[in-house]
Amino acid sequence: MTRVERIVLMILGGLLVISFALLLRLFYTQNTIAAAVRGGTYIEGSVGEIQPLNPWFVTGNDVSRDIVSLIFSGLMKYDATTGKIEDDLATVKMSSDSRIYTTTLKPGLLWHDSLPTHPHPVTADDVLFTFKTIQNPEFPNPILKQNFRGIEIEKIDDRTVRFRLSKPYTFFTSNLTLGLVPANAFEGIPIRKLDQTLDFGFKPIGAGPYSFVSLLQTDLSTEVTIKRFDRPHLPEYKIDRMVMRVFPEYAALLTDITNLNGVRLVPRNEKGQPILPRHFRPMPYALPQYVGLFFNLDRGIPADHGVRLGLELATNKQEIADAIHEPHIIDTPLLEVSTGDWHYQFDAAAAQGAFFESDWNMPEKVRLQRLLEQREANSIGPLSSVPPVALLGSGAMLTITGSTKDLKMPIYVNGIRVQTGTTMADGSMRTLSGSWTVRLPAGNGFSGSLRIGLNVLQLADHKQNVIDSAFLERLTDSREFVAASEQQKLVEEFVLSKKREEHDPTSITVADLTLDRNYLRRKTSNDSPHTRINAAGRTLSLTLLTSPTPKQYPMIADMVRRQWQSVGVDVTLDIPTSKKEFEEKLLARNYDVLLFGEALFDNLDSYPYWHSSQIQERTEDKKKRKLDAFNLSQYASFATDAQLVRIRETSDAKSRANALAELHEQLKKDIPAIVLYSPLSIYAHDEGAHGITLGKYALHADRFSAANEWYVTTKRQFIEGKNWWSFPRWFWDLVERE
Repeated sequence: MTRVERIVLMILGGLLVISFALLLRLFYTQNTIAAAVRGGTYIEGSVGEIQPLNPWFVTGNDVSRDIVSLIFSGLMKYDATTGKIEDDLATVKMSSDSRIYTTTLKPGLLWHDSLPTHPHPVTADDVLFTFKTIQNPEFPNPILKQNFRGIEIEKIDDRTVRFRLSKPYTFFTSNLTLGLVPANAFEGIPIRKLDQTLDFGFKPIGAGPYSFVSLLQTDLSTEVTIKRFDRPHLPEYKIDRMVMRVFPEYAALLTDITNLNGVRLVPRNEKGQPILPRHFRPMPYALPQYVGLFFNLDRGIPADHGVRLGLELATNKQEIADAIHEPHIIDTPLLEVSTGDWHYQFDAAAAQGAFFESDWNMPEKVRLQRLLEQREANSIGPLSSVPPVALLGSGAMLTITGSTKDLKMPIYVNGIRVQTGTTMADGSMRTLSGSWTVRLPAGNGFSGSLRIGLNVLQLADHKQNVIDSAFLERLTDSREFVAASEQQKLVEEFVLSKKREEHDPTSITVADLTLDRNYLRRKTSNDSPHTRINAAGRTLSLTLLTSPTPKQYPMIADMVRRQWQSVGVDVTLDIPTSKKEFEEKLLARNYDVLLFGEALFDNLDSYPYWHSSQIQERTEDKKKRKLDAFNLSQYASFATDAQLVRIRETSDAKSRANALAELHEQLKKDIPAIVLYSPLSIYAHDEGAHGITLGKYALHADRFSAANEWYVTTKRQFIEGKNWWSFPRWFWDLVERE
């Protein structure tokens, strides 16, 4: 071949090789899938601080609780996919009366400190130690201690432990999700000091899917590294290592965002949008939690049902939710029932009626009512000529006349005998048949003189029997006299408006009036509502307590203050600057209304929040106050108590549903709180993390309940029935299609 022919042949051969390679690649792409394989590292960022990683003491720190959920496992676990409690380290059998729970550890379970030559098995003694320690009077977590109060715990054999309850409690399995701890790790440590075991807390030993590797403090974050711990008879986890980086603030986290696969809780901007790079996928979810306004029923004003109803109707939840970008408005604290089926909705006009029924009225309404009563008294009888207001200085005299018809003389006005006739300009009396006259002194100290302010004039016979009464307001200031005179014109206009047709534009109502220096005048757009008062003159004033964090709480509190102020309720905000001060006021129930959040966790049990046994002690002695008194409204109802107990003790689905429905109606009626919304949370991950799905989370840590499905490393594998020998057939089909 010539040189040219050789070059052409080489080019054609090269094209053939390239074409064949492309065909192989196309075949491989179409007949394989990216499958998850074991390996890799998942790195997650969060904001907060690390506290000791001990399952007994992480209830107040969600960041640590997340890590604990991977290092430790309980007898049972919450499955966020199904929303149910399922077996984990043990199989659990419940007796028919829901009183006896027999737990049997699965075989081959080991603690993380096990070595091939020195295995450390998980035994019934560890189970016994984990739970019986909690029951000790000196155990330093009273909230956790309450969950196991009065429960008998006994070891049956090396793998079996039995829990015996004094009465049925269908939610008990939730308590068994607590992570187990090894008994030998706490030998020689006094129970009262267990929360101070920092050696264990920062080098924890558990039996969960991941074991602790290290805790490293850097200039930017605190970094906890854990590695996969293979466990027989339990789900296999694919990710080799997880690194939890905890930053002091979100800005610091964002500086390290390129090194992260996930972000625990993503904040949102002023428009409600997540603050994240585009390559991260936000996953919004809501825990079984709600934020509400809790009325302290131990206080006088909040104890008034009419006031609570008025405040419920005056609360614009939609306005609040829109302002803080919370999409999940919640109308009931019972999250198992429909969250939108509430009896009371925002209705400012109806709120006015509720306050009126409860004898709390706007000052202008009270003032107008009194003026109308005075007008009616002055409009009939012998004293009908008495003016409602008079400008009289000291020493002045007010002359009042009337008809003598049907009156038997002598008669007296405020003890001063009237004259029959008319007083002339020179002071002489001209007798005229059928009339009487009396001159009342203004503030000269004589009997019957007119005081500054409102006076009641009484016409009496010689036996001091009152014949008629009238009201007169004596003023000495000309500006006040003008205001009072204008007020009387408004009263007359209001009376005439009652006779006009409804919606007549010339009519005047109470809503068109305001009280200015104790006198009614027409309201302007610049006028703020006044505070309601009752018959005793007490103002409708409330103190609203909330925490300075999260930052939405002060904003919501101010919105509630303005909403309630618009219907005549005075609200003083109490936002302590420190967590300690807030907690002290919370425990002392030092508030009329509390803006706060509550969490129902996985079992949605409302008992701790509404049963009367959870009311705080009414005492000034701080030592006698209960730390686990979660009934923030101090609410007590025999009907509610009965349904809460019924819900806890019944395992029959229909009976439980009926009890929930009755409890729902009772809380509708009593209004111990105004439930506002369920907070939105956002978790996010980048394109390198796979298999992550949302579920029915009860805690933020529940995103790890299906972490065995997560993976960060992939490898392409032939789909079922395909391999490299399938290429000829695939190529022939391709040619035929062309």
